[in-house]
Amino acid sequence: MSSPLRFTHTVTERFLRYAVIDTQSDPASATSPSTEKQKDLGRLLARELQEIGIRDAHLDEYGYVYATLPANTHKKVPVICFCSHMDTSPDCTGTDVKPQIVRNYRGGDIVLPGDPTQVIRVAEHPALNEQIGNDIVTTDGTTLLGADNKAGLAEIMDAVHFLINNPQIKHGAVKILFTPDEEIGRGVDKADLKKLGADFAYTIDGETAGNLEDETFSADAATITIEGVSTHPGFAKGKMEHAIKIAAAIVERLPKNTCSPETTEGKEGFLHPIGITGALEKATLSFIVRDFTDQGLSEKEALLESIVKEVMKGFPRSTYRLEIKQQYRNMKQVIDRHPEIVDNAMEAIRRAGLKPVKTSVRGGTDGSRLSFMGLPCPNIFAGEHAFHSRLEWVSVQDMEKAVQTIVHLATIWEERA
Repeated sequence: MSSPLRFTHTVTERFLRYAVIDTQSDPASATSPSTEKQKDLGRLLARELQEIGIRDAHLDEYGYVYATLPANTHKKVPVICFCSHMDTSPDCTGTDVKPQIVRNYRGGDIVLPGDPTQVIRVAEHPALNEQIGNDIVTTDGTTLLGADNKAGLAEIMDAVHFLINNPQIKHGAVKILFTPDEEIGRGVDKADLKKLGADFAYTIDGETAGNLEDETFSADAATITIEGVSTHPGFAKGKMEHAIKIAAAIVERLPKNTCSPETTEGKEGFLHPIGITGALEKATLSFIVRDFTDQGLSEKEALLESIVKEVMKGFPRSTYRLEIKQQYRNMKQVIDRHPEIVDNAMEAIRRAGLKPVKTSVRGGTDGSRLSFMGLPCPNIFAGEHAFHSRLEWVSVQDMEKAVQTIVHLATIWEERA
């Protein structure tokens, strides 16, 4: 069923305004937010919310934006929150973003003008086949676009703007939360859920239009510290045990055809080395471990330890230490206890004229951690594609469908209360 509501959208101009603000987060920084420039966008968003009539909109010291769209119904409706993140990925520069719009896309590859070696190829981005006749926003090829997650920000802002301007549309209280540092895994570190005061939440940070993600990876970090045996290299025969060589031997024995990001898909997890540092005497290996089940995580960690033990047999005087640190867990464990969260979102997607598709995220979202902090939070599409790269793109029409989904979702919670 398509929407009887008459939508006029501000989402595209909002997105273009937010995309040019550099908000890259920094994993090496210990501050919160990790980069002060994220607050530049936070200030703008808080000001725009106030200008459209949200009186309590504010940016806090940690770079979070909080706001409330008050209820306009007498029913007792659960308080829902819409959440997106302001930072862009450290993987690709976000300085001096120059968005362009390819109007009325007719198919074929898109060559980016700032660096013609950067080409969004249909063969590698088959989702373009669904975009014929749509308007596609890309960069000039020299930076990422930041649709991850500024598309989500713009969509929430447009939905709130629409609801304020159409008071005849009934809804309960709607909370807005914009977070910093999601891309470096700290998106909800300083989120004040008591202040937020929501019962349920939705991150607007998914890919394909119509998709709803109610499941994420479960995630751990593994660190192996190796203590080798150091001696003068001129007199080392039979004595030296080189920590770097031990570390290299461990990496070399990892599975070749399974269990890595480059060999897995769907519901398969992986064991992924992300860093190696060291010298003769001491070396450190860092891994991320991902699976959809806790048992899968345990199996991969046991595999890693068995590899290490096997390698260490060849270095009898060296030692190792394996530390496992929990990062986040599959949000499905929490969301399944509240089926109405997903049911209402699926209905909202239908009302926006799309076919809802429930999928899993091969990654994590702010929603993973929010769910386990007591705020169940699946992920709704924002329309972003090829994120964390210079080939990132989003279509205007998909962003508009996300706005409509958010509006319908607010009304469905009120209808069903």
